[in-house]
This record gives sequence, C-alpha cells and structure tokens, in this order.
Amino acid sequence: MNIHEYQAKEILKSYGVRIQEGIVVDQVGDAVPAAEKLKEQTGTGWFVVKAQIHAGGRGKGGGVKLAKNLDEVKERASQILGMQLITHQTGPEGKKVNKILISEDVYYPGESEVKEYYLSILLDRGKACNVIMASTEGGMDIEEVAEHSPEKIIKEWIDPRVGLQDFQARKVAFLLGLSGQAFKEMVSFIKSLYRAYVETDSSMFEINPVLKTSDNKILAVDAKVNLDDNALYRHKDLAELRDITEEDPLEVEAAANDLNYVKLDGNVGCMVNGAGLAMATMDIIKLSGGDPANFLDVGGGANAKTVEAGFRIILKDPNVKAILINIFGGIVRCDRVANGVVEAYKNIGEINVPIIVRLQGTNAEEGAAIINNSGLKVFSAVLLKDAAKLVSEVLK
Repeated sequence: MNIHEYQAKEILKSYGVRIQEGIVVDQVGDAVPAAEKLKEQTGTGWFVVKAQIHAGGRGKGGGVKLAKNLDEVKERASQILGMQLITHQTGPEGKKVNKILISEDVYYPGESEVKEYYLSILLDRGKACNVIMASTEGGMDIEEVAEHSPEKIIKEWIDPRVGLQDFQARKVAFLLGLSGQAFKEMVSFIKSLYRAYVETDSSMFEINPVLKTSDNKILAVDAKVNLDDNALYRHKDLAELRDITEEDPLEVEAAANDLNYVKLDGNVGCMVNGAGLAMATMDIIKLSGGDPANFLDVGGGANAKTVEAGFRIILKDPNVKAILINIFGGIVRCDRVANGVVEAYKNIGEINVPIIVRLQGTNAEEGAAIINNSGLKVFSAVLLKDAAKLVSEVLK
C-alpha cells in the first residue's frame, strides 16, 4: 500500500528521523494560514509547495514549486491544487492533485556545502534479506544513476538473523563521503530509518533526497513508503492511511469483493482461480494474438457472487473485446462455476462481448454441458489450446 509523502514523513518523525517539516492542506484558502503557522514553528521565510500524489517525478511535472513569500504561497497553491499532474510514473492520463504539502525551506545558506544523497531500504528477494541502497547522486532518479553511473550506488545487505549492525550504518555513511557531525547524523539517520522500516512491516522506504544542510544536519526532504498489504492487520493505524482516490477505481471495487484485480492495457479480460493459472492464462492470451486487459484471481472458492462481481468489473473496461474464464476445479467444482457464470450472465443482462469459458478438473464435462446448453453467447472449452483458439477466433 502506497502512502503520501506527508504521511510517510509522520511515520519517520515518530521514529526519530529528522524531516523537512510541513503542513498538508486540501483548500487554497488554507495554504497561507498553514505557511504562517509553519513560519512560527520553524522560522522559515521561504516555503515549498508540493503536490501529494502516489507518483514520483512531481517536480519535473510542475508539482513542486518554491514560494518566497505568502503571496507566492497562495499563487503556487492555486496552480497546483486541482491540476492534473503528469509524471513518468502516472502515465499520460496523469493524476488529480487533491492535497498539497506546505513545507519549510531547508536549503538555507551557510558556510558548509549543502549536499543531496539518495537512501532507500527494500527487500532483495534474490538474497532473501533487506538491503540498504545509497548514493551521492541524490535528487536524481535512481534508475538513471544505475544506468549511467552504477559505481555510485552503494549496497549493504542486512543479515535477517542479526539485523542492522552499527558498523554497517557507519560503513554507508563513510562511503557517502561524510565526516564529523554530518557523519554521526547520517549514522543515526540510517539506524532510525531501518528501525522504522522493520517495525512498520514495509516493503520499501525511499528518501530522495536526503539532505545535508549547511550546518551539517541530515534530514529527509522527501519520503516514499510502501507498506506490505499482508501485514496491515498488525497495523490498524497504518491501514487508515490508505487513500482510495489515488487508486484505480476498478481495483478498489475488486478489493471490496475480495477479488485480486490489476488493470492492464489489453483487450481480453480474464477471470481465473489461482495466481499461477492467471499468469499462464495471460501468456495464452498473448500467444493467441490478444493482450490481457487485467489480472483477476477469484480465488479457490469461486461462486455465482464472485463470478458476477468479476464480470461487472471486467466489463467496466471499455477496451475489453472478449473475456476468457479459466477455472481449474480443485477446491471448487466446475459445474458450480458454470452455474455461477450462467446466473451472473442473466443477472447482468446483455453482454456485448464474447465469453470463453475453459473448465478443467472436477466435473469439467458437466460444467461444459451447462455452458453449452444455456443458450447464451458463451463458448466452452476443456483444453487450454482450445480456449486459445477460441480467443483468436472471436478477436477476428
């Protein structure tokens, strides 16, 4: 589960991580009062107005602007709030900005050099342990750094049996070229960040940039946090941070019906029981000349209700030209699924796209007979290659 920058920073702050302070607002009229309050709290004279959406690259898209006085705060807020912000992560449709963060300016002048760093913690599945990634090239997309200057990426793997050791935090700070007070601050920053990552059951913490201020403080200017959905039952307070306005409406609807759904860009909707079978089904769709329009796993207990919910969600995608239902009757009987398909078809009413139903496993023949005798515009198949052939034919 993704959360907003301001929410991520509050989590970090609660673990002792120094952050760029800010106040979130959702109305233009609240921007100046927020800036005034922030000035009282921090003494800042300049402000940074940041769009709050679940996507990176906000600055390049015009979603992060500097304001040198209160009049500019209001102007920047009116420019950003409500805009359709397009970045390399949103796609061409962009995302509407419903909230902005009024932040303090932390790039104040001083005797020492201001420097930006990149720091993240995530799971390395290949090595089955967490890894700290850091770079002196803060403020840039890490993908660009990896492509053009891979030698500038520092990686430190953490043994899950013992956790982060002090020498590892010091090693990362040293390799970043820090010394003196900034070195000590970075070591403390890394240790607090790692504790926050582990104790919140997160799958990624990304701070880009981490700033060394002119007086050698280390703080998080930005924060991107991804929480592990599977662990949210242990963190009721974190589950409440979910912002469904940032999610695909069809995926939200699917979750409400206990369906695992991910929208894709293809033309063939698919409904399958089991993630592995769903992946194989998408491969079959590609081989038959189509493109999968979604990943939809109805689970092992597929019934008329879940099938109908799946139908309704798939049909809301205007790109869908055909639907392939691929069910393996193990836990659930194929004839029960077939009855569910017929019942759902009748409840929904007229469906203008062809539907291919491939049933295999327990009572597969009985299920195929139910489909074939239903009188509906539904094609049945038993073998996967037959289903692929039918997909190819209906697309033509």
